[in-house]
Amino acid sequence: MKLKKFWNWTKKEAGRTLFLNGVISEETWYGDEITPKLFKDELHQGAGDIAVWINSPGGDCIAASQIYNMLMDYKGNVTVKIDGIAASAASVIAMAGTEVHISPTGLMMIHNPLTVAFGDENEMEKASAMLSEVKESIINAYELRTNLSRNELSLLMDKETWFNAKKAVELGFADKIMFQNEGDEMVTEATAYSHMVAVNSILNKLPKRENALSGTSYKELSTRLNLLK
Repeated sequence: MKLKKFWNWTKKEAGRTLFLNGVISEETWYGDEITPKLFKDELHQGAGDIAVWINSPGGDCIAASQIYNMLMDYKGNVTVKIDGIAASAASVIAMAGTEVHISPTGLMMIHNPLTVAFGDENEMEKASAMLSEVKESIINAYELRTNLSRNELSLLMDKETWFNAKKAVELGFADKIMFQNEGDEMVTEATAYSHMVAVNSILNKLPKRENALSGTSYKELSTRLNLLK
């Protein structure tokens, strides 16, 4: 049976490029000695820096873990470029980049690991314990790149959090937005600007007289709201 690969390589003068498209291994890598070895062999067929383009909804966490480790161990620079989506297990692979770039229209998503289990109470407890350990291993990869606390990362995974490009950079999951000029404002500045617009909008709508119910003057409210800037 012919192996259905979820990756492919291209080679140009500028260097090698790896494309990860679709589901990361439609069948589990667990117990599969051929697929991981083939991926590793192809990775090391050349040398020098590589680019890794990712557009994947996720997939097998074991496969993602091995690919992450292979890319982390690779001697050249690895530039990850998220041109579509890097969700679930694919977001773990993205963390292996020396630099992570994301398209202005790109998305990332992180969530708690999932599994299917059957059996008695003991089997369910084993499955729960296994998922907890898998989650901790995923947090390890996120923590190394983002510098967010483990508790913050755990909460983001609990909520199944989606990030647009600006949010991904703001939280440290990505380093820069693709096609953005060097002189463009930083994401944090853009976020702060949005907050100031909201505050100014409120201020402009406030009557410039004392509130009859609260006794709070326009000047006092203005001072408080300006603190938000």
